[in-house]
Amino acid sequence: MVDMLQLMEYLLERVDSHDMEVVLVQAWLIWNQRNRVVHGGKFHDPRWLNNRAIEFLEEFRTASLLMGPAHGGQSFRDTWQPPPPSIFKLNFDAALFSALNKSGFGAVIRNEKGEVMAAMAAKGPEVSCSEEAEYLACRKAIEFAIDAGFSELVIEGDNSSVMKAVSNMQEDYSLLGNVIGDIHHLVRNLQWVRIECTRRGGNRVAHELAQFAKNISQDLFWMEDVPPIVRVALFQDANFSD
Repeated sequence: MVDMLQLMEYLLERVDSHDMEVVLVQAWLIWNQRNRVVHGGKFHDPRWLNNRAIEFLEEFRTASLLMGPAHGGQSFRDTWQPPPPSIFKLNFDAALFSALNKSGFGAVIRNEKGEVMAAMAAKGPEVSCSEEAEYLACRKAIEFAIDAGFSELVIEGDNSSVMKAVSNMQEDYSLLGNVIGDIHHLVRNLQWVRIECTRRGGNRVAHELAQFAKNISQDLFWMEDVPPIVRVALFQDANFSD
């Protein structure tokens, strides 16, 4: 390409908007890296730049989703919120353990009083990015909820692009399209469902369960209970009615 403008025009004709956003953030990070190195700063591995671009874009999307006009300008608290009466809320999260070449999944089901109905900590495979881990965690969590006998659910995670794809219910042709298709199939078989996105603070218990999965040798499940390490996060969530 002759210049950056020609490259952008070329990409705009061939790349979808989601991937184009990633390209633009990557370009911005590369420019920042160039300036940092020129002025004596640290050179980051290109793989770090790629991962940081995805993380940065995800942070922006989450903020936009939670603070945009669709929410009527409300100030959302960074806490777990209960589901409607007689409905259960399924929170899930994923954790990456790069040094161990594996991931971890956590999920918790609670009623409108915030009482735990069931919880899970599960081992996951090595993944290429955080979004892949989140999709796998979502699928595992819904399977767990169905196996435990729950069919009326608010399904909530803290990755806005993942939750958007889950709620879209259209066929997905991306590399993770087969996993997204599995999730859609599971969701369609529920009697009642609502898909929501929360901030990390509203997903503490699932996050702790995913981190807890780092050192387990097999998947663990609890009914009306959670492991002691998660109880602090559960207690913090109990303030939702304040």
